[in-house]
Amino acid sequence: MKFRVSADKVTIFTYFLIIISIGSLLLSLPAAWSGLGSITYLDAIFTSTSAVCVTGLIVVDTALFSAFGKTVIMLLIQLGGLGIVAFATIYVAAPRRKVSLLNRGIIKEMYIDEVESNPVNIIRHIVLTTIAIEFLGFLIIRSRFKAAGIPQYNFAAAFHAVSAFCNAGFSTFSDSLESFAGDWRINLAFIGLIVSGGLGFVVLQDIGRVFMRTKRRFSYHTRIVVSVSAVLILAGAACFYALERGGAFSSMSIPERLLASLFQSVTTRTAGFDTVAQSAFGFPAMLLAVFLMFTGGSPGSTAGGVKTTTIFMAFAAAFKGHEDDGSIMYKGGALSSIIISKAFSIIVKAVIIITASLLLVLCLEGDGASFPDLFFEVVSAFGTVGLSRGATAGLGGASKVVIIMTMFIGRVGLFAMAITKSSDRIERFADYPRENLLLG
Repeated sequence: MKFRVSADKVTIFTYFLIIISIGSLLLSLPAAWSGLGSITYLDAIFTSTSAVCVTGLIVVDTALFSAFGKTVIMLLIQLGGLGIVAFATIYVAAPRRKVSLLNRGIIKEMYIDEVESNPVNIIRHIVLTTIAIEFLGFLIIRSRFKAAGIPQYNFAAAFHAVSAFCNAGFSTFSDSLESFAGDWRINLAFIGLIVSGGLGFVVLQDIGRVFMRTKRRFSYHTRIVVSVSAVLILAGAACFYALERGGAFSSMSIPERLLASLFQSVTTRTAGFDTVAQSAFGFPAMLLAVFLMFTGGSPGSTAGGVKTTTIFMAFAAAFKGHEDDGSIMYKGGALSSIIISKAFSIIVKAVIIITASLLLVLCLEGDGASFPDLFFEVVSAFGTVGLSRGATAGLGGASKVVIIMTMFIGRVGLFAMAITKSSDRIERFADYPRENLLLG
């Protein structure tokens, strides 16, 4: 068997590493810091990686950065949130480069369904959609921040609109959105931005076409993504309410509990904001949050995780009967055995990465480390969520490096692996007999 290393993988890793490196250098400048002393370069790298990977985990309070530092973080979030989608499209549309059928297939499968027609138009669509949604969110958030007397409310609103749509979870407030736990307009604005960013541009484009009546019905992909997302949000909210109505939500009124439950269900799927401190949640609610963080958003979106469609495929394969060819029939569509295999492959790789990262951090932190808290932080890092139970800020230098790598792999790694798997040439010189294994 002959194996060739993919140049595409090297290119995308290099692209993100350059952005992270430039961001870390800018954040390490004295002009970027307004707190006591100075920020260490390791903490600057951590913050830059977290921003570019739209994670939101922090080791230093974002509020301690200067206006320049916060602006850098906001730009890194925007570049990171749209980076993979924009990179993929620009890459196939680059001048003096023929767009191979292979690269078209990769981008079409993972992000956008019209890359063959005009990639430049697709980039324009992505940018305009992003600007429109973020600007609408900015207007709503600005009005509430102004009414609340937030200093520099224009910048704060812009920062949070970008962070929410990109599912980053960075906040210029030390307590995230806990001061707005009962503000319905703020909560619903953030929920709208987070969900929009997590649906994916294919789905947003499809919804827009049906709404404008240029298309008669939603695509199969859109129907699955919207259905799974709705089930996860509503079921998650109901479970959080049931688990924490006498715990983390006990001091709230019933409407506030409902709102907090809904927000918690949405934010755990890679957004990273919180209206209630994560350390206040009990162990069952923490496990539910871990599952939602692991699941994440949808393909081609600003969100992380293994994606809603992957989890859907795994559940469909586990609980529905297979056809003779290994495919699964669902709502008028046949899900091929190849797609099912890809879904399980992604889940297994994710579990391996999370397990390895968790073991490393546990070993590095020693006997005094809290397993539940570190488990939560590692899954949050891999899923590029950013929610924390307070353990990340107290990690040692080596453990911070592990979390940095976990965030990077969680954001960039799965896409890079998909390109490698599709584009590396593997030549088989012999056929082997097919064998069976007993399972279960």
